[in-house]
Amino acid sequence: METYRQEIQVAFSYPVTFTRGVFEADSPVLAGTLAARGEPGPHRALVYVDDGVVAAHPELPQRIRRYAERHAATIELARPPITVPGGERAKNGWNIVRNIMADIGNAHLDRHSFVIAVGGGSVLDCVGFAASIVHRGIRMVRVATTVLAQCDAGIGVKTGMDEHGVKNFAGTFAPPYAVLADFDFLATLADKYWHGGLSEAFKVAIIKDEAFFNYLERHAPDLAKRDGAVVGEAIKRTARLHLDHMRSGGDPFEMGAARPLDFGHWAAHKLELLSNYRLGHGQAVAVGIALDSRYAALSGRLTDGEATRIARAMQAVGLPVWDGLLEAGAGDGRPEILKGLEEFREHLGGRLTITLPQGIGRRVEVHEMDHALVLEAVRILKSAARREISVRAEREESRAGARTGAETDDLAS
Repeated sequence: METYRQEIQVAFSYPVTFTRGVFEADSPVLAGTLAARGEPGPHRALVYVDDGVVAAHPELPQRIRRYAERHAATIELARPPITVPGGERAKNGWNIVRNIMADIGNAHLDRHSFVIAVGGGSVLDCVGFAASIVHRGIRMVRVATTVLAQCDAGIGVKTGMDEHGVKNFAGTFAPPYAVLADFDFLATLADKYWHGGLSEAFKVAIIKDEAFFNYLERHAPDLAKRDGAVVGEAIKRTARLHLDHMRSGGDPFEMGAARPLDFGHWAAHKLELLSNYRLGHGQAVAVGIALDSRYAALSGRLTDGEATRIARAMQAVGLPVWDGLLEAGAGDGRPEILKGLEEFREHLGGRLTITLPQGIGRRVEVHEMDHALVLEAVRILKSAARREISVRAEREESRAGARTGAETDDLAS
């Protein structure tokens, strides 16, 4: 027997640029990105735009066309911009992926052409997946328009779609050509997506950077009020932590079993599916973080006070830390949430590996979860949610009483 061991080292490099007004006619950012390698233009491109972005910016497709006309020496649109469904609809099954592949084929794009996706994480995932499997990869430029996409989902090396009842069942590792995060798009985000994206900031802060967690905790009221400067800083710090981990963590293509950046995600993926996506990804991750943080406290890795700080800070920015689906039962009487552990292990491959906080700002990997402690953590979260509802009701009752008293005084006077 003879064995030849092949070793290949390939360096990947791509810019992640934070900017504003990407499609303003005089912006050099997109044109400069396409021309960065010095290849002669114009570069042919297909542009896909999230329908949620188009609803908020109806003039955007025309603005993209005008941009291409202004920069005709660099970019040539193979077709007018194409609108695709946003949110999890984009990733649910093969229809949209097949349509994008057909578009690429009909436009005769080659490996030196570009696919440009404008939208949130689901659209970037879906369009990126399609682009990555045509000709074994068309150059992909992601224009991230949501908090979640700019700090996490849009900046990494993964693509994917949901299939077979499993989130991201199909997908590829395909580094983008470039990522452009345009802060101007954030102003029109619904609160659900503005606040939801911040769960990824809490995720990396809790397991990697105590000072950043303190920043998020301190500025929670500003984040809740959608302070642009504060959220911009949070996005950039979160993105840097994600990028640093992918670059220096030794496993950018997830060949091993440990995935620290999936802290809180084993439960989140299950909750998203159980809710039929009523829960957005960010909201589900927040609940997953709260659950794993409480489990970490029960297992001696966090103090009760630290777990409470985490939950309160996330609540203060508008993130949930409880959902009734944590108690959902399966037909066999087993809690559905516990099935998420085995599904997560299958998704990871190999043995189960869950990242937990070991104090705020540090982490540890564990290879089993005590089911009884998971269910106790669920019970504690439910009890805390009930207390919060009771306190709010008492406050509202007190305010109503104060208003009634004031009205009585007005009538008497």
